This record gives sequence, C-alpha cells and structure tokens, in this order.
Amino acid sequence: MSTLIIILWLINITCDTVGQIAFKYAAITSKHKAGLHYWQNLFGNYWLWLGFSSYLIGFVFWLAFLSYIPLSQGILLGSFNMITVMLAGRVLFKEHITPFRLIGILFITLGVVLVGLN
Repeated sequence: MSTLIIILWLINITCDTVGQIAFKYAAITSKHKAGLHYWQNLFGNYWLWLGFSSYLIGFVFWLAFLSYIPLSQGILLGSFNMITVMLAGRVLFKEHITPFRLIGILFITLGVVLVGLN
C-alpha cells in the first residue's frame, strides 16, 4: 500500500474512533435518560456534534480511501476501527476486555496485516 492510502486509512480510523467516543460521552453525560427532555439535552450536547462532525470528516476520507483500493479490501481494513474503539473504551470508560474480545482483537489484527500485505 502507498503512503497516501495508509494516511487516508489512519485518518478514517481516527475520525471513526473519535466519533464513537464522542457519542458515548453524549449518551452518558445526559442527566435525564428518557423522554423528550433527554432528546432536547442530547441535541444540545457538544459531544453529539463532535461525533457527527468526526463522522462527516471520516466519511470524506473513507470515500477518498475507497477511490484507491477495492471495496473488499477497504471493508477488511476498515474493520480495524473495532479495535481502536474497544481500546479507547477500555482507557476512557474503564470497560472490560474479556478473553473472547482479546482473541477477537488478535484475529482482526492478523486479518488487517494479511490484507495490508496483499
């Protein structure tokens, strides 16, 4: 893979991870968890808009990334975001990484390495 493709891929993964983390913060910072008031607070939460913005930027870089590689390869490389989101959840939210999740991380990493070598 060329340097440009790797840069586009890393930017996309970063945007996706930031978006997921921002959505999680938006969901947990609301004091009300039900009803119309919840949705009003949620749409006024800057974390939600950071998530939307990150997704929009990531979408642009995803399109650029896909313009250089086949979709089948792009989807496999894009799955790496599951690892970054899981690790960010562990660091930021103290979420548990179970043995099965750890095995999944290893398989995804191996798959991404194999696809990247092709």
